Parts: sequence; C-alpha cells; structure tokens
Amino acid sequence: MTQKGRIIVAGIGPGSPEDITPAVLEAIRTSDIIIGYKYYFQFIQHYLRENAQCIDTGMKKERERAEEAFRYAEEGCAVCVISSGDAGIYGMTPLIYEMQQQSDADIEIIALPGISAFQKAASLLGAPIGHDFCVISLSDLMTPWEVIEKRIQAAAMADFVTAVYNPKSQGRYWQLYRLKEIFLKERQPDTPVGYVRQAGRPEQEVHTCTLEELDPEQIDMFTVVLIGNSQSFFHVRENRQPLFITPRGYYGEMKNGESDNRIGQDIMIRSFRTIEKELKHPDIPLDRKWALLHAIHTTADFDMENILYTDPSAVEILYHKLENGTIRTLVTDVTMAAAGIRKGALQRMGLEVKCYLNDERIASMTGKGVTRTQAGIRLAVEEHPDALFVFGNAPTALMELCDLIRKGKARPGGIIAAPVGFVHVKESKYRVKPFPIPKIIVEGRKGGSNLAATLVNAILCFNDAEQLKPGRDV
Repeated sequence: MTQKGRIIVAGIGPGSPEDITPAVLEAIRTSDIIIGYKYYFQFIQHYLRENAQCIDTGMKKERERAEEAFRYAEEGCAVCVISSGDAGIYGMTPLIYEMQQQSDADIEIIALPGISAFQKAASLLGAPIGHDFCVISLSDLMTPWEVIEKRIQAAAMADFVTAVYNPKSQGRYWQLYRLKEIFLKERQPDTPVGYVRQAGRPEQEVHTCTLEELDPEQIDMFTVVLIGNSQSFFHVRENRQPLFITPRGYYGEMKNGESDNRIGQDIMIRSFRTIEKELKHPDIPLDRKWALLHAIHTTADFDMENILYTDPSAVEILYHKLENGTIRTLVTDVTMAAAGIRKGALQRMGLEVKCYLNDERIASMTGKGVTRTQAGIRLAVEEHPDALFVFGNAPTALMELCDLIRKGKARPGGIIAAPVGFVHVKESKYRVKPFPIPKIIVEGRKGGSNLAATLVNAILCFNDAEQLKPGRDV
C-alpha cells in the first residue's frame, strides 16, 4: 500500500527573504514537490533541496495546482503549495481544504501562515492598522461586483481602516474610482491614504496622499492601498515621508500631547453627515448649507430648510470680515446668546463679544416704552456702530437697530436676526430684510439665543465648511 504523503500550504510573504517565516523555509527545504504560480519561484529558489521538483502553473490555474498537489500527495510525496503573502488570505489554503472535503482524501494538510502584503505595506507606511480594519479585494472574477460594492459601502460607513487588494488591472480600470467615490461620501477628504507597490521586493514604491488626492491612475495590480479611519493622521517629518498612523482607540491623547477634544468634534461630524443626507435640497451654496447644518444640528428641526434665510454669500462675506479685522466686535441682545458663541473661536480670531443688557447705564434709559434690550442696543451702537449684531431673544432690540440704521446712526457689519416669540417677532424680521447688509434671518416665530449663537459659530469656522468638519473649537 502506498504511503500517504502530506500537503503543506505555505505563505511565502510579500517577496523579501527576511519576510519568509522559519517554519515556511523549513517546509520548502524538506518538501519533495513545490507547487505554485511560476512568478513566485524566484523568491524561494535558494531554499529548495537539491532534488526537489518544482511544478509551476500560470495565473488563474489555482484548481489545477490543487489537483496536482493531491495527486503527488496520494503517491506519498511531501508537497508544499506556495502562495504569496499569507496562503489563507486570497491564497491556496481555502481551495486545498475545499478539495479535501469534496474528495474525502485521507491526506494530512498543514497550513503555515505568512506575512500578508497589507501587513508589509502597513509597516512601510507607519502604523495605519492600529485599530479595527478590513481587507477588500476589487477583483470580480469570483465575487459579483454588486457584493463587492456592498462591502465597500459597509466598510466606509463603519469607519474601518480598509486595505484594498487587486485595486486595478488592465481590464478593471474603474472599480477603484468607484471605491473612492463611495468612501468620500463617508470620510473626510483629508483622510490619510497610503499605497505600496511591490511591497518587500526590489521594485518597491511607497506613497502617501489624502483620500481626495488619491489618483487611481497611479495604481496597478501589484499595489496595495490602505485607507485610514476618522482617527488616522499623518505625522509629518522633515525631509522624510509622512508616517501614516491610526491610534489604538478613539479619543485618546492627541499626537502633540494636548488634551483631545475630538470626542465632541467626532460626534458633530457624524451628526452633520446624517443631517446632510436628510436634507430635501442638499444642492445649495456651501455657505448657506454650512449655516443650515449648524441650525438643524442645534434645533433638530428640519423646518430650518424653509425658514432660514441667508443673503447671497452672507456667511462667507461675514467670515472674511471677521477674519481680516473689518469686524472686531460682536454685540448680542442677551447674555445667553453671548454665552453660546465659542470662546476658542473668538480667541483664535482675536474677537470680543459685548452684551449691554447688564450695563449700569441701562437703568437711566429704560421706561416710557423702552426695554432693557432696546437701551442696550442704543449703547452698543454708540460704541460699536459697525459690529456684527446678533439677536436671539428680543424683537424690540432688533427693531431698535433697524430704526438706528435708518437714522444713519448704525452701520452694522452684519446682522444675525433670530429673535423668538409671538409679539412683533415676524415684523422685526421683515424690517431688517431690506437693508443691504450681510444678514442671516430665522424667519417666522422660531429662533432663540442658542440658534443665534450657532449661526455665529458657523461663520467663525466657515473655513472648515468645504471639508464638512465642524466642531474645531468645541
């Protein structure tokens, strides 16, 4: 009776000798028959025993290789089937086990792991797979594209670091473009990306870029692409390639040692993405959308799409006025509105907020139909006639400002009109609308100090709007 042999399925790593494990080297040295794709024999030639027989096959001949392995093993030979990387990842190991199950062959099978190409690529890029990750192949030879696309969407939505195998070939030119399109709907444009060609081989090339900059035309079938998650970042080093790093957990310490504010910012980013998807009319100018997203985020009220009025480019114009120093002071009608404006943003831009409601001079000005907020606006106009005026409570204060503008006593740099209530509220907003002053108005009865403050915050961080990345100063 012929003695049964064995089959060792071995991953030889990405190609460099130092990345082949000792167990795999021993299997190669002691096997009678080595079976594999002919391209891979160049990486193990020096380790073969003198009388070992090499059986090579072309690409897409996996089943033929497996059949040959079982045939020689049935004859009593020690057979080693090789795959690049790890044979269990897009390699020969699953097929060998499937064939054993189908044929019920009494052959010992041993699987030896190897260093996968995505692991080698990751080590060359830095530490991009420090948190949950997945690996997706874009080859549709054995998997329908519809299934692959669902997996891409799931990976993008779940914030997985994602390694992409088989990103492109001569016949598959568009799939990586589609993956990028899907990821950009879920990830920020500046998400770190690294791609490595021929990892571990003499032709090795290592590149980094952002998701937005990723050019599929620079990618070929020998390339592995890694896309970071929402926490990934580049550590830039002078005259050296940036390191691509994904922290082990969310909301840890910042890379420069500062306390991490990203927990609040991350929640805002995810909220804004959700809101944007639910807008009835998302194709609106960016600066209006930025104000609208802030307003809905604060109120959870999608009626803001109907009642938030913005002058053309008002948010952008007001941002530049604040940023270049044309406006240095913000005046609010009540202290609650002032309290909601982010202090970090004010400090970053060198601005001050004033509210005159508790000014000691107010007492002598009130009475005879003049409210405290009206009196406060009169004082504010005397001292800061060109301020950005912000109203989140008092329609009488807004009407006072309108009267002072018509009398030539006030020339505001901008107006946020969001008073709330049932008496004179609508009328106060009608009064301000005709003025050729950059303004944002919450029309109708709705409004409030929190809403007025968030509209100011939207202006202060408008330079983050293009990346849809709110909450810098949270």
